[in-house]
Order: sequence, then C-alpha cells, then structure tokens
Amino acid sequence: MDITKASIRQKVWDFLEAKNIACFPRPVHHRIPNFQGAAAANERLKQLDAFQRAKTVKVNPDKPQEHARFLTLEARKTLLVPTPRLQTGLFNQIVPPSNPNKDDLRKCSTSQGVKQFSVPIGLDSKIIVDIVIIGSVAVSRKGYRIGKGEGYADMEFAMMYTMGAVNQNTIVVTTVHDCQVMDTIPDHLIGSHDLTVDYILTPTEMIKCDCDRQKPSGILWSKLDAEKFAQIPILKTLRWREQKAGKDVRLRDEVAENSTRTSHASKR
Repeated sequence: MDITKASIRQKVWDFLEAKNIACFPRPVHHRIPNFQGAAAANERLKQLDAFQRAKTVKVNPDKPQEHARFLTLEARKTLLVPTPRLQTGLFNQIVPPSNPNKDDLRKCSTSQGVKQFSVPIGLDSKIIVDIVIIGSVAVSRKGYRIGKGEGYADMEFAMMYTMGAVNQNTIVVTTVHDCQVMDTIPDHLIGSHDLTVDYILTPTEMIKCDCDRQKPSGILWSKLDAEKFAQIPILKTLRWREQKAGKDVRLRDEVAENSTRTSHASKR
C-alpha cells in the first residue's frame, strides 16, 4: 500500500488511542493530538536559545501546546495565537489581566482563556514573530511535518510571511510525543506550501532538524482552491494587496481553467 499523508495520520492517531497515550480531548482522530507528557515536551522550550531570546511568540491554540502558551506568558513575552480557522483575522494577542499570578496565566493559556483575553492584531501591525510553535500529527527527524490535514499551520506561516512578520530564518518548533516522530517521511509527500520545522521537542528529547527545504515564502495562490479561499475571509484582503502589487494571484481552479482553454485553442 502506498504511504500517504492520510495513512501516516491514521497510523499515529490509532497508535495513540490504542496505547492510551492520548489525552483529552478524545478521540484524537482529526485533531492535533493531545498526549501523555505534553507539558514535559513543552517544558523543553526553556532550554532553547531561540525561545529564551524571543520577544514575540506565536503558538497554535490546541490543547497539547497549552503549556507552551503558559511558558510564553510566564516569561512576559508577547503571545500570539491564530484566530479559530482564520475566520476573523490572522492572529490575536493574549493580554492577561494586570498583575497576573500563575493561576491567571494558566487560565489565559487555556482555549477559553485564549478567547477571553484576546486582542485582534491587524494585517498592518508590523509585528515581528521571533519563534513559531506548532502542533503536529507526525514529524520526521529531518523536519518534515504532517498536520491534521486542513493546512492551517502552513497557511498561517505563508500569511505571516506576506505580512513581513516571519522569514526563512524564523525558528519553527513542534512539540509532540516520541511516538509521533518518524525516522523518515517520504520526500514526495512534502510540497512547497508545507511548513517544515527546525526543532522537535518530545517528553524525552530535543531534536535539531537538518531540513533542506525552504519554508513557505508567501501564499502560493496556484495551490489554493476556490473552496479553501472562500473559507478564510482574510485571504481576500491579502489577495487584493498582492494583485495590486502585480503578482499572479490566480487560484488553482483558475490556473486549471486557463490551461484547458489554452489547450483547446491550440488544437483549433
């Protein structure tokens, strides 16, 4: 049987559930899975120079990265979290109440706290993100990452790149269980739109990846279909801006349609 992203996801999700490594929310299928030892994996951020130096940290909103959000706030760094499914913008800053104690910061780090203490960050904010922390379903030691299949982490990085908030040198870290780390993920499964990682943190180790792939350097409009484009309102604004700048912003469907027309014309 051919190895696909879907088959790798299924294998990891099934293993986490079968071995009872999975934690709430369950089942972990179709999620960035929460796992036993998630806090220990995130705790390794403290050992990472890039995290120690960072002033602004972007962390995904999923449960297994909750402790990463707490550590960011505890260190008095600026915490950015993507808006759910990118419906109302790109990301929000989490602003704790004044003079917060640890319980306050823990509350701010939860999914409910992320909603309650959010302040929207606009596309023209000129913010610079120093380090990106994301979840994964599977990741290889080389730094190839497979998410839950909806492409939001890849899209968020591409959008931040378009804003000037990140670049090719921005450190990307994923925190996962040891069983989510693959020796290899086939090269052909990772496209130019896929976000790769620089470090993998697990409950037992820190892995520095030696990835030779570039991170997404902006939105690849030709890889984006009309359905996904319609699901993310902020893309309309970014597409309009890039179109004004003279870039080719045709979506995948439009490129295919144009190719078909050209082919038909050439046969006449």
